[in-house]
Amino acid sequence: MKEIFTVDPFLGMNPDKPGEVCNLVKGKWLQSKNFREDIVDPLNGGNFLRVPDTVDYSEFMENLDICSKSGLHNPLKNIERYLMLGDVCAKAAELLREEEVSEYFTKLIQRVMPKSTSQCQGEVTVTRVFLENFSGDNVRFLARSFSNPGDHLGQESSGYRWPFGPVCIIAPFNFPLEIPALQAMGALFMGNRPLVKVDSRVSVVFEQFLRLLIHCGLPPEDLDFINCKGEVMEELIKQSNNKIRLTQFTGSKEVADKLSVVLKGKIRIEDAGFDWKIIGPDYDSEWTEYVANQCDQDAYNASGQKCSAQSILFVHRNWEEDLLPRLADLAAKRELKNLDIGPVLSWTNSQLNEHVNFLLKIDGSKLLFGGDELSDHSIPSNYGSFKPTAIEIPVEELLTDKFDLITKEVFGPFQVVVLYSDREINKIKEILEKITQNLTAAIVSNDVLFQQDILGNTVNGTTYTGMRARTTGAPQNHWFGPAGDPRSAGIGTPEAIINTWSSHREIIKDSGPY
Repeated sequence: MKEIFTVDPFLGMNPDKPGEVCNLVKGKWLQSKNFREDIVDPLNGGNFLRVPDTVDYSEFMENLDICSKSGLHNPLKNIERYLMLGDVCAKAAELLREEEVSEYFTKLIQRVMPKSTSQCQGEVTVTRVFLENFSGDNVRFLARSFSNPGDHLGQESSGYRWPFGPVCIIAPFNFPLEIPALQAMGALFMGNRPLVKVDSRVSVVFEQFLRLLIHCGLPPEDLDFINCKGEVMEELIKQSNNKIRLTQFTGSKEVADKLSVVLKGKIRIEDAGFDWKIIGPDYDSEWTEYVANQCDQDAYNASGQKCSAQSILFVHRNWEEDLLPRLADLAAKRELKNLDIGPVLSWTNSQLNEHVNFLLKIDGSKLLFGGDELSDHSIPSNYGSFKPTAIEIPVEELLTDKFDLITKEVFGPFQVVVLYSDREINKIKEILEKITQNLTAAIVSNDVLFQQDILGNTVNGTTYTGMRARTTGAPQNHWFGPAGDPRSAGIGTPEAIINTWSSHREIIKDSGPY
């Protein structure tokens, strides 16, 4: 393992020797002379990472010309690369099965994005299974084509999956391994050459994963990896003169919409979601504990910093008496010492307090639990440190001009709870129609007619239904992504990769008699 990795997963244990992240350009790892000063240990504010503060991106711009519009490979060019990438996946998955390697990434993820060990292990497992899924021939199967007979002898039309060529991936902080790994590999599978930027606070994880892939046979020239500030990346994209033919962005809706304008629509988005869960009318006391635990996990695992986190919970009044007290009990058990609750990397305490106070001014609103800061910790002030929080809002208030405030996405341990009765179900459907982010959703009910009613009137791209329904899940075994938006990106499955990272090309062969 020592021959692969360059960073100790116990970052910050030796403040005089912090982990150093490199850029990858033109197949070479480059150390930087300038480093970000704002990357600090999320648990104590200490010095633990040296991340490049890249300002001169000229080499990355030049490298966009390495790959043509027809890609590094396609069904009619360099087809041996499909097999090469399948072999890389097999070798990398085998290494991730080794306890030492799996534990390395688990610890490294936890240092830069503090969340429970099980959450970090889950990221490693999802990535490994994804690689296993695309080992052997499964990369080439992604490029499967089809043919139709023509109008006369010798004519045939064939549909192919074609790469875009030079592409860009912008990945967030909350899943340091899983998101950039799955998207970068998907881009490569289809023949693209990606330029990858991961949030600098966590980019060390993907850098070490790249070293693993190169060790397993991935040509280092196949992609570039840049560490820079967001505004520098935006400027690079603007100055690329449309050489970047597609950008895949995972992150906030505001940034996604801004990039859509900059890129003139050449973008695939998995934007952050204001994800809803609705508890149906079919109350069953035997299910209360399971449903409560799943609600707690969906809302507060990773301190709520998941694009699929449960943001709003609609609870039928049949469940009110048993479910709400249990939610409060479970939230109270979360502790910083095992990172069941931890630093909030994109919201400060002042921002969280401000939002809570705004909501509590709404008529009929009520704090169910939480609402204040964690105590006895050393989390730096530029990160949030907030208790798991839930605020009850009357259903009628979501049909007023306060809707945008109530449905503001909080990337932290926070959710809105709304109680409803049978006669208010149409109000609930009206609220769901108004929510603009359509990533994940859950319909917790075994009532088939209730399920069909809600499913038939909503559009969320990844929707779970049944008493076991959740909003957060593992994207290596099903499509994960938003719906209802022509820019929607998917992740995890063959369909997601094909739809996100390739386009349709039709070739009509006509060699018939004169």
